[in-house]
Amino acid sequence: MTAAEIIKDIKARKFKPVYLLHGEESYYIDEVTDYIEEKLLSDAEKGFNQTVLYGKDTDMATVLGAAKRYPMMSDFQVVIVKEAQDLKWAKEEGNSKEAEFVLNYFEKPLSSTILVLAFKYANFDKRKKIYKAISKSGLIFQSDAVRDYKIVAWIEDFVKSKGYKIDQQASALMAEYLGTDLSKIANEIEKLMLNVAKDVVINTDLVQKNIGISKEYNVFELQKALAIRDVLKCNKIINYFASNPKANPTVMVLANLGGYFTKLLKYHYIPNKADAASALGVPPFFVKDYEMAARNYNTGKVFQVISLLREYDLKSKGLDSTGNVEDGELLKELVFKIVH
Repeated sequence: MTAAEIIKDIKARKFKPVYLLHGEESYYIDEVTDYIEEKLLSDAEKGFNQTVLYGKDTDMATVLGAAKRYPMMSDFQVVIVKEAQDLKWAKEEGNSKEAEFVLNYFEKPLSSTILVLAFKYANFDKRKKIYKAISKSGLIFQSDAVRDYKIVAWIEDFVKSKGYKIDQQASALMAEYLGTDLSKIANEIEKLMLNVAKDVVINTDLVQKNIGISKEYNVFELQKALAIRDVLKCNKIINYFASNPKANPTVMVLANLGGYFTKLLKYHYIPNKADAASALGVPPFFVKDYEMAARNYNTGKVFQVISLLREYDLKSKGLDSTGNVEDGELLKELVFKIVH
């Protein structure tokens, strides 16, 4: 089931006694958890029947102690464990009494309790008996990270779900600038929507104005300048980055350039260039940029650039670097080596 389908069932009052929400992408885990916390019980019911715990501050005995209580003046009680990845789960080795106690509950959970385990930033161990027990008695939702080539489509779907429209260039700019953190992307889009009417199509100007992306000096423009080996423009952008390090963190710049040149390498090996857009996972209007870049960077040079990006990524983290070099200087040095 998707997060939307889980929420739809909850709206229809179709509940499971246990929800194990796990995975690398926290956005959907938070979405389901927040909906249950905010909407499942009325404000009057929450006082007696809703318990919110945090994994690092509790233990399984406390969690199950709360889960075994019966609701007061309500059909259900809700127990939510946030950051459940920090919870000390019972060890199953040696068939300890603790493990047996925990397993027994998940095999036969209380039907009047809705227990939510928000296990974030990693996948739960599917080999554990607890996992298998929950899969039979409750519901398990795995929230996988969204691949970078799917982010543009995700942005467009998210904007559409809010009743707004966005053009492809704007969604692509957001994808390049904001990365793959869905919570961050959703937060920036929602802030942008506060300043945009629903009948206005969100374009690159609105994105740049409302998300704090410089119209001329951003990673997107740096990629274009590198593609045509415009040394002057590259230097202007890098100088801007150096003077605005918080708005343009080196780690983000390097990650974006790494993705760009990896796609460029892939472009070289696409047998039918007419399929480039789908093969690269980019909007069709971007293909001409890769076509131009491919003329200026043969496969050997692209391999060299990717190697340079890895080298300077290590240097930016203080590894394999001589002396205490500012990030801005590292970027200037890197860009010089790329274009020459």
